[in-house]
Amino acid sequence: MLYAQILLNGLVLGGLYACISVGFSLVWGVLNVINVLHGSFVVLGSYIAYFAYVHLGIHPFVSVVIAGALLFALGYVVQLGLINRVVGAPVLTTLVLTFGLDLLLNNGMLLAFSADYRSVQLANPLGSKVIAGLVFPLDRLVAMLLAGVLTGLLYLLLVRSKIGHAIVAVRMDREAAALMGVDVKTIYAITFGIGALMAGAAGSLLSLVFPISPLASSEYLSIAFIVCVLGGLGSIAGAIVGGLALGLIQSFGALFIGPEHGLTIAFVLLILLLIFKPTGIMGRRGYE
Repeated sequence: MLYAQILLNGLVLGGLYACISVGFSLVWGVLNVINVLHGSFVVLGSYIAYFAYVHLGIHPFVSVVIAGALLFALGYVVQLGLINRVVGAPVLTTLVLTFGLDLLLNNGMLLAFSADYRSVQLANPLGSKVIAGLVFPLDRLVAMLLAGVLTGLLYLLLVRSKIGHAIVAVRMDREAAALMGVDVKTIYAITFGIGALMAGAAGSLLSLVFPISPLASSEYLSIAFIVCVLGGLGSIAGAIVGGLALGLIQSFGALFIGPEHGLTIAFVLLILLLIFKPTGIMGRRGYE
């Protein structure tokens, strides 16, 4: 029964990790930009959910929409105004730019909110339910289900909509897409905005699970990076598989080795995977 409970906890955690990472993977796969800002976007989404609940009484499950919309606008403007200028440049150039922007955003949050940890204390939490000896934390379970819905909507956007087809076309061959009439710069901005939207929405859901502080941004970025490489770049399914895998690794690692070594274990497995399968679990050659 203990292992079944840990399995359940790992899947719930992994679902949230997948929502954090799917936008990061999309931006990396389409723009070839390692978005170091992603962790701070997640934290900003958590703060939006926190203040929306404390001052306006809006539940974090609802503020997912607000956080997602605001982060999409921020990501769209940042990409169109700044990052578009270095798309196509060596990876180190884009890495330095996003790292500098992350320093600005993270220090701005430190000045505005301080480094103190905060958490959303719901007035009416859903609590937990025991079924067949397993404890189901309902707030976390609903958060995971919403994360799954968001990831599914992103998948449908990519495979069923005109914008999604344009994003996939640019990812496969931007010159050919431009010759077919696709506005590549606008598609890049939309893609980066979607990545920020997913980060903000994930941050809103995570505000119910983890304490909120600008100091947490580096951990969220590490999670996104590990999941992205584990699952395979540019793959929505890969981000889901990688997120669930990381959630299970952390949960069982906490049981056998200790919770403080969860990310260390994940990085060791990541190195082994890169040695034997550099494309990731579900990635395709050309994106590694």
